Amino acid sequence: MAPKSDNTEAIVLNFVNEQNRPLNTQNAADALQKFNLKKTAVQKALDSLADAGKITFKEYGKQKIYIARQDQFEIPNNEELAQMKEENATLQEQLQEKKKTISEVESEIKSLQSNLTLEEIQEKDSKLRKEVKGMEEKLIKLREGITLVRPEDKKAVQDMYSDKINQWRKRKRMFREVWDTVTENSPKDVKELKEELGIEYDEDVGLSFQTYSDLIQHGKKRARGQ
Repeated sequence: MAPKSDNTEAIVLNFVNEQNRPLNTQNAADALQKFNLKKTAVQKALDSLADAGKITFKEYGKQKIYIARQDQFEIPNNEELAQMKEENATLQEQLQEKKKTISEVESEIKSLQSNLTLEEIQEKDSKLRKEVKGMEEKLIKLREGITLVRPEDKKAVQDMYSDKINQWRKRKRMFREVWDTVTENSPKDVKELKEELGIEYDEDVGLSFQTYSDLIQHGKKRARGQ
């Protein structure tokens, strides 16, 4: 519910005096929406206050600019202005110090929040102790010569690896035969043709068939040594 006209004028007058700056009707209406005042009511109150001499106004074309009467305010002298400037400077320094303190406290809070709680530390400690104990048990078994991998599992892996190496060897041989046939009858340089077709040798991608093949022989030697 909108306030009565006399209350509306009181609200508008108080607002104009508090702002103490040039205002148009829209400025005042936007700020006084919280009082459920519509623009027409604000306009009426401003005109009534101006007619009563409680505020002043100037017309700029079709627009009126309203301002508080300046004779109601105490104008400070030079000494008072200087004192006010000093007080303002002091307050600004205090404000910066407060902001700095707040920033430091916020940083400290973030740091504390990122740290583990006592309960989390104890839980992590317990987990790490269990992991260390498990690794120590495995190390003891290795030192005692206990095999951790079952022979049948080891043989299955070796057989699979050997099969993959044989497949690799077979495919290398097949490629070499086809490639030699193609390049033998091709007028293009072998290197240029290779780059054009996007072909890469094992060595081009850092692989050595012989290195992987030797692992089979190395594994057999270790098995005989055991």
